[in-house]
Amino acid sequence: MNWLLILKLSLFGLVMAVATVFVIPASVEPFCWLAIFIVCAVVIARQRGGRPYLHGQMLGIVNSVWITAAHVIFFDRYVAKHQAELQAFASAPLPPRAMMAIVGPIIGVISGVVIGLLAILAARILGRSVTRSAAP
Repeated sequence: MNWLLILKLSLFGLVMAVATVFVIPASVEPFCWLAIFIVCAVVIARQRGGRPYLHGQMLGIVNSVWITAAHVIFFDRYVAKHQAELQAFASAPLPPRAMMAIVGPIIGVISGVVIGLLAILAARILGRSVTRSAAP
């Protein structure tokens, strides 16, 4: 596992965490994430360490730490530009900020699956070997 690579690539998540609070509207955010996921998948695939899926999965989880923290810390500023997210949490059993703290890591795992699968695809396109193992 190349933790330095994951940490470096997670800086995209840190930038997006701050940008989604202050700059990027909800309508543009998915396209930004798609571009970031593709870039990260290609970078992971180009590394010679193998295990692209695991690297992508861990990247999604680390990204979720940055994003969840920023959205919880800057909650009022975030929901001012993301009313749909606030409305989604309106009927939740916990306050919206607490729900964000719970849902954020779940989304991180899901996004990690997407990054991991994209990294496997990129590795195969680039002709890199994909190491498969049950244990990390």
